[in-house]
Amino acid sequence: MDYIDLHIHTTASDGSNRPAEVAAMAARAGYRAIAITDHDNLNGVDEAVSVGEHLGLEVVPGIELSTDYAGTEVHILGYFVDPGAESLSDLLAVALRRREARNERITEVLRAAGIQVTMDEVRAKFPGTVLGRPHIAMVMMDKGYVSDVRQAFREYMGKGAKCYVPKINMPLDHAVDRILRAGGLPVLAHPYQYEFSEPDLRTLIRRVKDQGGVGMECVYSKYDDAQTARLLELAAEYDLLPTGGSDYHGLSKPNIQIGTTKAPYAYLEALKARK
Repeated sequence: MDYIDLHIHTTASDGSNRPAEVAAMAARAGYRAIAITDHDNLNGVDEAVSVGEHLGLEVVPGIELSTDYAGTEVHILGYFVDPGAESLSDLLAVALRRREARNERITEVLRAAGIQVTMDEVRAKFPGTVLGRPHIAMVMMDKGYVSDVRQAFREYMGKGAKCYVPKINMPLDHAVDRILRAGGLPVLAHPYQYEFSEPDLRTLIRRVKDQGGVGMECVYSKYDDAQTARLLELAAEYDLLPTGGSDYHGLSKPNIQIGTTKAPYAYLEALKARK
């Protein structure tokens, strides 16, 4: 069977591998297709597509948007979006400004706690990258404040930690609408990660569907067979297309590796039929 991984991050956002490296890794793992789904930008897509063409690997242009749904951060994946669409570029510009402001505030709070890290240092280490907490964490590692990214999140920047700074996200409905207006296909990412009860999860799924969402991520690196089976049942019930992906990031999520999450290529064929 041919397999796909439609949820991969690169150095264009908070992954630790360049798009070219990710494409090569996926080809070696035997995938037929992958999607590059960096946070709030499509900057890594062209590089991955170019390498994929040489390796016989299909690369789908994608994006992952963090949204606000009833006070919970919910992620929406967008596939086949037009990177030049004005509706999307405006949205991403706002998201980038909010991200940059949050990064500056995080480093301010860290310095107040005795962790001497500046955004100038982070930008110097990761030029041309959409920066976030993992990049700050890696500078903290370099300077000896933490031993790994997980410690940086656990003790300083993760939710509930002493230097946590809340994130301001776009409304879920807004994100779905902009993906649609950019010619893309909106998909609800990793539904169980929000820790909703089943009635509340159903309400979320219905909301995404009603706004124009076409799919739901059912095969995911952290889900067992029973969870996957239940999500496939829910996707069928709400007439949503199933998708699947690892959510690979590299160093910041070392337990997730390319090659271990395998969704059937038929999922991608169904998505393409909806374009």
